Amino acid sequence: MATSSDIRKGLCIRYNNDIYKIIEFLHVKPGKGPAFVRTKLKSVTTGKIVDNTFSAGHKIDDVRVETHKFQYLYNEGDMYHFMNTEDYSQIQLMKDILDTPELMKEGEVVTVLINTEDGAPLSVEMPAHVILEVTSTEPGVKGNTATNATKPAVVETGAEINVPLFINEGDKIRIDTDKGQYQERIKE
Repeated sequence: MATSSDIRKGLCIRYNNDIYKIIEFLHVKPGKGPAFVRTKLKSVTTGKIVDNTFSAGHKIDDVRVETHKFQYLYNEGDMYHFMNTEDYSQIQLMKDILDTPELMKEGEVVTVLINTEDGAPLSVEMPAHVILEVTSTEPGVKGNTATNATKPAVVETGAEINVPLFINEGDKIRIDTDKGQYQERIKE
């Protein structure tokens, strides 16, 4: 058993007869009244996101998990196939438990959280950033750079990202997987 002070991003807990992963949290200590922790929880079974507030010292039932490195192979509709990089066993996961499946390209190595009690995969954690090639975007309009102007661009995985005007087709860009935003252009 853990308490609300142990809450951190990525922690898996039992809540309302389901297993949830904490995707955001904020410790709040108001001037009046007791402290509390405001959280955003994502169900690992349904993918549903709920907001919850835990009072200070509240007991939470954390789930013991192991992390394993898996390589993304391919997807068939909503089923995504991964291979363990140590023993080459393969697993299939539903699209719902993936955080940003649109940013995964084949061969990407991700971290899979596995429940130690029953061996069931709970969640997939992407690397902090991925490098993808821009496959299509409109050319930038010269002189339209007074503000932080952006334009939509489609990357090789099919995801659409807003990028600065100087990005062209064929450029490789670094994308923050947490927010799904452009970070920088990669020089080759």
